[in-house]
Amino acid sequence: MEKSKLLLEYLENNIDSVMKEPVGFIRFPFTDPGSVYDGNVWDWDTYWCTYSLLPLRKILRGGDLSEKIIRHVKGNVLNFFDWQLEDGYIPMMIENGEWDEPYLNIQHKNGYLMNMHKPFLCQQISLISREIGDYGWILDKLSSIDKYFECYYKNYYNDKVGLFVWRDDIMIGMDNDPASFGRPKSSTANIFLNSFMVMELDCAAEIFKTAGYTAKEELYLERKAGLEKAIHEECFDKRDGFFYSVDVDVCTRQYDWFHKGLGVFWKSLPIRIAVWSGFLPMLSKTATKEEALELRRHYHDEQAFTSDYGICTLGKNEKMFNLEATNNPSNWLGPIWLVANYCIFKGMLNYGFYEEAQDMCEKSMNLLYEDLKENGCMHEYYDPFTGKPVMNGGFINWNILALNMVSELQNAKKEREML
Repeated sequence: MEKSKLLLEYLENNIDSVMKEPVGFIRFPFTDPGSVYDGNVWDWDTYWCTYSLLPLRKILRGGDLSEKIIRHVKGNVLNFFDWQLEDGYIPMMIENGEWDEPYLNIQHKNGYLMNMHKPFLCQQISLISREIGDYGWILDKLSSIDKYFECYYKNYYNDKVGLFVWRDDIMIGMDNDPASFGRPKSSTANIFLNSFMVMELDCAAEIFKTAGYTAKEELYLERKAGLEKAIHEECFDKRDGFFYSVDVDVCTRQYDWFHKGLGVFWKSLPIRIAVWSGFLPMLSKTATKEEALELRRHYHDEQAFTSDYGICTLGKNEKMFNLEATNNPSNWLGPIWLVANYCIFKGMLNYGFYEEAQDMCEKSMNLLYEDLKENGCMHEYYDPFTGKPVMNGGFINWNILALNMVSELQNAKKEREML
């Protein structure tokens, strides 16, 4: 309780720093992660801020912030729709900078196909709408949602494998994930991208169902089922019992009279690198019970993922393991990130692995508690051996998810007791 209280007090004292009013061509209120990311609207960052704040909105400052939080998280979504282009493209980030419109939109208009808004748009809409019990605020954007997915399927979907690919390695969330970082364009069907797309398609179906569009609901559920099938077939590695990103740039490359016989008949090759995102099919509930049991085994792998402070974002036994302080790209080559801790916590809870969920919750709370006591703030990511912050003091955003862990674990225990 003491640890939760300290984190909650810190949040109450600093929440104003992440809830921003319109500025420049950002026309709606929004949230930002804090620290060095002041004044920018980011795709998955705003999603996790919404995810963590909504359960707390009625208790922060005695509920005084409730309506302000709703206004700002709605504004996140509206800002992205505000800068959607005619072909459905939505930028990953809207910055209040030196241009007259988001940089990524300028590049897109100039013919440079880059990554677009990661699959957290419909998820954020669903979170907000469920919380307030009303989808009416977004129903005029249904055609925009369709166009958003049309852009994804046109530019980032590999028909051969049935999976989505990163166009490049810019702003992919896990900035320097070795499965994508430095690799050829459109060659990686990343398990991160595809796991969250499963959840995004599910939320799209939910939104259209609520609006009364049954055919659209069925379309998105059908797409979700197809994507999950491809994830099982292409990304789950039976040898290792783990989900990997895959290389989709495989084909028979004939030359003159060579390679006229048996050609490449496999659709993809696993990129067998121990990245924390291999656990995400538990978060999206895509993993079978048997696959989840294999992932639980990896959770306890002392040589790769296990740390006293949560989950190493890259296996300690990988040659790319690195703990340097770096921005642009941020470092996901081993440091502890609270959002990774939360995703794996929630995945374990989804499959009834309560001991692992509790372990992750305790490690996360201890990490932030010690940071707040020693430094008076939270940081963006942490050393997995010492728990010391690596960089970017004042970062708030998804660190709040530690409070979600506490409440969700308590609710899960109550449900178990009732059975």
